[in-house]
Amino acid sequence: MSQDRHSVVQSDVIVVGGGLVGTAVAYGLARSGVDTVVLDQGDDAFRASRGNFGLVWVQGKGHDLPDYARWTRSSASRWPAFAKALMADSGVDVQLKQPGGFHLCFSDEELLERQSRLQTLQDALGDYPYEMLDAADVKARLPLIGPKVIGASYTSQDGHVNPLKLLRALHTSAQAKGAQMHGGVQVDRIDCAPGEFRVKAGQRCFVAPRIVLAAGLGNAALARQVGLYAPVAPNRGQVLISERVRPFLEYPTLNVRQTDEGTVQLGDSMEEVGFDDSTSTEVLAAIARRGVASFPLLRDVRLVRAWGALRVLSPDGLPIYQQSGAHPGAFVVTCHSGVTLAAAHALRIAPWIMGGARPAELAVFCGDRFLTDKVFSHAH
Repeated sequence: MSQDRHSVVQSDVIVVGGGLVGTAVAYGLARSGVDTVVLDQGDDAFRASRGNFGLVWVQGKGHDLPDYARWTRSSASRWPAFAKALMADSGVDVQLKQPGGFHLCFSDEELLERQSRLQTLQDALGDYPYEMLDAADVKARLPLIGPKVIGASYTSQDGHVNPLKLLRALHTSAQAKGAQMHGGVQVDRIDCAPGEFRVKAGQRCFVAPRIVLAAGLGNAALARQVGLYAPVAPNRGQVLISERVRPFLEYPTLNVRQTDEGTVQLGDSMEEVGFDDSTSTEVLAAIARRGVASFPLLRDVRLVRAWGALRVLSPDGLPIYQQSGAHPGAFVVTCHSGVTLAAAHALRIAPWIMGGARPAELAVFCGDRFLTDKVFSHAH
């Protein structure tokens, strides 16, 4: 790739954003032979891709919107083949394991809510296998479970990966298929003309007939420049990491999972604190208490790391997928489940970007759903 900071770089598609969402789309495009350029802001960005929990998680998602459940399951079902493709193209094993997953419950009310949610999904979709387990059932599958766990829900498509290895595999695979990755790029503005988008970044200019905005929290401002609406906001999640311990947990759970390296991740907090990605003792203590209640052996395990990371959430928590009506060829792709949906982004979004049919599930995910007056302009 050219190192001339004053050069104009032309391609078939520009993908703005080098995290899990952007590189999954870029990999899907590049493996189809599309000349793809990825613009990555760099390590000064709020990197949701480096602070997530690594779950490939279906269970319970979309209980109030069946299309989201279908979309999530379509990605989870493609994950085994997707992981094999990444291994072939990058040599990186993302450590996909999909044995099913458990949502642990600590009260009768919580157990009833889980059953109601999953039964709603089964009624809506027809095919949605799940199991409700009592304490003895859970103990039979998770022998080291704590006595405070009174039951759990289980679904068979759930799993997990190593998210850092996934990000590396996506970057390596996309480049192996010909995608150009430009790091340290701060997009100043996007100029739109019929059949052409020009992205200005300092002295550099990137030109293509199609552009995909996958810049996480940056999409809110960038979308306006191409006639789209993506009102995403940060939501903080905090995570604890333990020292390496002997294997004790073969399945992922929503709040506790053991990684391929032997460490234990504990998390799943949700906080609205603006762009503050720090940690707080109060939240981390609550995460630790729940972890120990789930698996008492963790009481004696040392914690070695903690972090806060910002998720990318729309007002209703669901993704935004839309092509611009004002500037056809401009797309926004944003979600907070970048790991779970990576396979769908590579294998189903990429063909849509290049003129294929929009996946049927995506009709409900336009950003326009958040416009109360249905009026939108660049000055909005």
